Amino acid sequence: MAHLHPRTQLSKESIFAQMSRLAVQHGAINLGQGFPSNPPPDFLLEAARRAIGTVDQYTPPIGLPRLREAVAEDLGVSPEDVVITAGGTEALHALAESLYGPDDEVVMLEPYFDVYIPQARIAGAEPVMVPMRLTERWEVDLPALERAISVRTQALLLTNPYNPTGSVFSRAEAEQIVALARKHDLWIISDEVYDELYFGEPPIRLRELAPERVFTVGSAGKRLEATGWRIGWIVTPPGLAPQIAGMRQWSSFCSAAPLQAAVAEALPIARKEGFYQALRESYGRRKDLLEQGLRSLGLKTFSPAGTYFLTALLPGLEALNLVREAKVAAIPGSAFYIQNPAPEGLYRFAFCKTCEEIETALSRLEAYLKQAA
Repeated sequence: MAHLHPRTQLSKESIFAQMSRLAVQHGAINLGQGFPSNPPPDFLLEAARRAIGTVDQYTPPIGLPRLREAVAEDLGVSPEDVVITAGGTEALHALAESLYGPDDEVVMLEPYFDVYIPQARIAGAEPVMVPMRLTERWEVDLPALERAISVRTQALLLTNPYNPTGSVFSRAEAEQIVALARKHDLWIISDEVYDELYFGEPPIRLRELAPERVFTVGSAGKRLEATGWRIGWIVTPPGLAPQIAGMRQWSSFCSAAPLQAAVAEALPIARKEGFYQALRESYGRRKDLLEQGLRSLGLKTFSPAGTYFLTALLPGLEALNLVREAKVAAIPGSAFYIQNPAPEGLYRFAFCKTCEEIETALSRLEAYLKQAA
């Protein structure tokens, strides 16, 4: 009897899709999956309307030239080193297929973003997990990171700002990570899709410390509140973009042509008009609203320095009960761990929602916690 390949077992419904489905089913406020409640900015939508009917056919697999130029100008890199992808997820998949294979190892941190492990294993490599330290804040355990490196290690896979913790690498951490990569001759994949979502100093871009070995992943969806548009990019070390583009042509071939054109037009407008600063200020207010609300309920929170996620401890509560009974969806910390135990009661909340939604979620949590006490 014909059967599916065992690798399909890596592709079950994710906890994010599950919680979003259950949130709809139970009428819950969805603070689980990280998609914004607000619409994209008008200047992006207008650009898309102009592009549809004009830019509708295949683009080169490496991306629409004008979008590569816009990304390069925004990031201060050469357009020759930019590859456009169907979102950050495809960018990460193309890099997994390009940088490692059977018998290789990829070192990454726990908690981790859910696509990292399946993509490594589909490429034939084995993920090696290094748990982050959690005291009053999330920190990289640098000695443990070096101990995890072996002769089979091909790459370090990191995210900055960090999903799910909301942490941002300090300069000292970034420099030591780069020093480790150079010492052991490793690639670094730096997932920077939240690069414009930070609440203090701008995050350090690892490629600026080691341009010869860092692949940077970016996303218009996170920057421009259009996560469903699936426009992402890779900045490669010099000279490697054609090979990476050659690999990603076997998946989507190219991302949506009119949306590439719209993002190309929107990126310089967003920078010139201060859109990212306004977005950070808006998210900062929502972060404070959620964090102060959770703390008023007696919960331990870990203030994020970036992303639109906040982690908190809700010991003794089950995620399924929260979405079904409290009518609030959140992601349990166990979803971000596979080789090490998650901190007891850890949850990740998304605050890329409206203030009204956050306030309603807090009211529901308060009522549920009083009932459960």
